[in-house]
Formats: sequence, C-alpha cells, structure tokens
Amino acid sequence: MCTLEQRGRVFVLTLTGDGEHRLGHALISSLRSAVASAAEGAAKAGPGCALVTVGEGRFFSNGLDIGWAGTSRARLGELVAALRLLAADLLALPMPTVAAVTGHASAGGCLLALCHDYRIMRGDRGVLYMSEVDIGLPLPPYFVAVLRAKITSANALRDVALRGKKVRAAEGKEMGIVDAVYPSADETAAEAFKFAEQLAARKWDGGVYASIRMSMYPEACRSVGIVEESDEEKRKHFASKL
Repeated sequence: MCTLEQRGRVFVLTLTGDGEHRLGHALISSLRSAVASAAEGAAKAGPGCALVTVGEGRFFSNGLDIGWAGTSRARLGELVAALRLLAADLLALPMPTVAAVTGHASAGGCLLALCHDYRIMRGDRGVLYMSEVDIGLPLPPYFVAVLRAKITSANALRDVALRGKKVRAAEGKEMGIVDAVYPSADETAAEAFKFAEQLAARKWDGGVYASIRMSMYPEACRSVGIVEESDEEKRKHFASKL
C-alpha cells in the first residue's frame, strides 16, 4: 500500500508497487495513518520538518477505486467521503508538503497531488488529468474548492475541469500548477527530496505554517471539514507567538 520513512527532517511517503495506486478504503486508510505518523514524528522532532509523497511505477495515483465502486453510487460516495478526510489531513498538516508526481495523476489522484503545497513532476511521461467530465461524473464540491484554490488561472481551471485536459509537466509549469520539472522519475523524486530538505531547514513552526496555509485556502479547508478558527482564537494564537 504505502510506506513512511523518516530521512533526517524529511518524511517520505511512498505509494508502493507497480499498480495504479487506486484510492480505495485500504489505501486511503494507510495514507491517513502515514500522514498522522508524520505529524506525530514532527511534533517530537520540533520545528523544521517536511513531507514528500511519491508513487512507484507508472502512476502517482489513477484516482478512486471505481472498479470496487462499480455502478454503486453508495460505494462511490463512501470513497469520495474517505478521500475528503485525507485531503483535510494534508491541508492541515503542520509542515510543508511536496508531491513528487512521477507518473499519471488522474481524478482523485490529481486532487491528491493538488492537496500538497508543491508539485514537482517528471517531464518524460505522466499527466495531470481530471477525468470526471470525460467519464460523466460530477465533481464533488470539495474537489471544486481545492481546484479553485490551487489552480489560480481561470483559463487553466477551465481547461482542467471543463475540457478534461491531460496536462503534461512542461505545460503544467506554464499553467502554474507544477512548480518544477525534471527529466525522469528518479530525478523527480530526488529533487523533490532535496527541495523538502531545503524547506525543513527553515525550521518553521509547524502550527504557524498550518495556520497560514489554512488562512490562504479558507474555502478549500472548509470544504474538507477543517474547522476555521474564530477571530478571537486567531488573535489569541497570534498573541501567543509574540
């Protein structure tokens, strides 16, 4: 399913194996457990940690396990709800997050990549692809909120959501979706780790980092169920750091 390895101040979350990394209940649960373990490890380590997520094989993730869901709307709804919790975990995680997109990231897999702060993508193969318009499924509201938060160009958002555009790495960088492009999967994973090390070396306070992230993307955070701090709570939090 997945593994979590701590390398210095960087936690490396790997979707293991050569499969499609379909997001079913087992994989989502495993990913949530790994993210929680990273948060616990960072709390023990103190300020200055980061997370990198990488997928082995041809796929970063090919989306929800629609093979398991079949034609059952109830089953599909279960997976949509489960992925929402994982999205919340990532958006609230008290450290910088980097997605090393080393293969195709489709539908829910694309959303998974977008829930990270940065996306570093291989240039020789792989696409970012929101397939829902092509397969005739409406986008869940929290998908839309995350897309709007992370794809700030109106034309890029239109092409991704309404055109079902398969975005390769170089074009993703031009569209502002991808932060850096490297030639191969190995180089992409290695450079993502180096970048995460640089972020961790800043030794930012994790709680402050998460608070700023959530204030930057309030609609996305509300959509995945993250409870927004009241103005009074924000003032107290700010005052406690002075």
